[in-house]
Amino acid sequence: MDILTKMATAYAGKNPISCMPLAQSGSHRRYYRFTFEDNSTLIGAFNDDVAENRAFFEYTRFFETQQLNVPTLLAVHEDQKHYLLNDLGTHTLYDKLCEVRKNNDDFQEVMDYYKKVVAALPKFQMTAKKGLDMSVAYPRAAFDRQSMQWDLNYFKYYYLKMVYVPFNEQLLENDFQRFMDYLLSIDDDYFLYRDFQSRNIMVYQDNVWFIDYQGGRKGALQYDIASLLYDAKADLSPEIRQELLECYMDHLEPLVSINRKQFTADFNAFALIRIMQAMGAYGYRGYFERKAHFLQSVPYAIRNMRYLLQQNALPEGLPELRRVLQSVVDSYVEPAKEESDILTVTLQSFSFKKGIPEDKTGNGGGFVFDCRALPNPGREKRYATFTGKDDCVIEYLQQYKEVGTFVNHVCALVDMSVDNYLERKFTHLTVNFGCTGGQHRSVYFAERTADHLREKYPQIAVELRHTNEAVNNKQ
Repeated sequence: MDILTKMATAYAGKNPISCMPLAQSGSHRRYYRFTFEDNSTLIGAFNDDVAENRAFFEYTRFFETQQLNVPTLLAVHEDQKHYLLNDLGTHTLYDKLCEVRKNNDDFQEVMDYYKKVVAALPKFQMTAKKGLDMSVAYPRAAFDRQSMQWDLNYFKYYYLKMVYVPFNEQLLENDFQRFMDYLLSIDDDYFLYRDFQSRNIMVYQDNVWFIDYQGGRKGALQYDIASLLYDAKADLSPEIRQELLECYMDHLEPLVSINRKQFTADFNAFALIRIMQAMGAYGYRGYFERKAHFLQSVPYAIRNMRYLLQQNALPEGLPELRRVLQSVVDSYVEPAKEESDILTVTLQSFSFKKGIPEDKTGNGGGFVFDCRALPNPGREKRYATFTGKDDCVIEYLQQYKEVGTFVNHVCALVDMSVDNYLERKFTHLTVNFGCTGGQHRSVYFAERTADHLREKYPQIAVELRHTNEAVNNKQ
């Protein structure tokens, strides 16, 4: 943080007034939004994988020369681990998609954004033929046999093994090799974005902007458009996928001569390997690392796989792979839905002397905020019989600037989780506030945060619990 703050200050010529961490996705990169007094912002990033960063820096600089909508690289630290980017806002294409569906709005608005995306994709893909330095590609220079083998093994060991789908190891390996032979026979002298999906596309100033392409390498045209159209939780209908595929090919044809029928068949095959790779990731993150929200994408991936099998997307001559994929589809049982999909946020005050309250939801706990560094009314006898719910204690605390700062930061952090949990359809979040006795400061902050959440999120349920009996006896 010291390095990024100094870089932000040097670039802007003034000190930032706030720095908020952005939600992490599946990577270990960390992003922060710096805000200045004039409401201008920029993004600070840290990634200790220098080779990956070099790929991102080289691609970004070259894409800008091609007038492609990517972040502007504002500054890079000499260690090549810290860097600054311009801020492309907070809304991804996936966010827009969810918003339209939630409000039952006209789908044409989000469809227009998708059409801008598929129009831009061929321009990215052609950069491999226009001087883009692919020697920096990381971790592989191409989506070659080794890359495909990694993806197929990911699926085999982190999905098939995890959900106990039986297979003959040798027969499946034989089919993997033949499947890769088919995919490698397709022209692959293009830039392959690798993770071309709706969460890596920002909607900013009524246009689409592209991020997270540092894994790019040489590859076939069909892979990225398959990644976009079979993006699991985007859950696009077959009709929309077909319309967007046709739109993509319309923009591709002036640049490359293609046979649409063959291109579509190859597209379907790449969609299958992309789905298998994704399911391996869901299995690893969900079953192995026990990050349950990754498993929410599995039903969508299963449905996509079922559809592709019905379309005979798998090339002929792969009997064991076909049997295994059909078994995955046929054996999957969607988990029973919760009785209620309303998000409940439980706020609790407690005394550190008695320990953090047990989380009885089975979710492994949530936020724990330590209020003991803040001014303590409990040290004054006149407040001994009062609690954080009483006006005199509230007035005491609100006279201190750091109390307001603490409330603002707490609400910002909790809001990030609430927004994320609503998107993922999670049903519970716990937020704990602790102080010395669990009577004054922790109660005050639990009450203030509850008020904030009830006002900002009328669609959620807010539960408030105080573990100190003195507080409960006054209610």
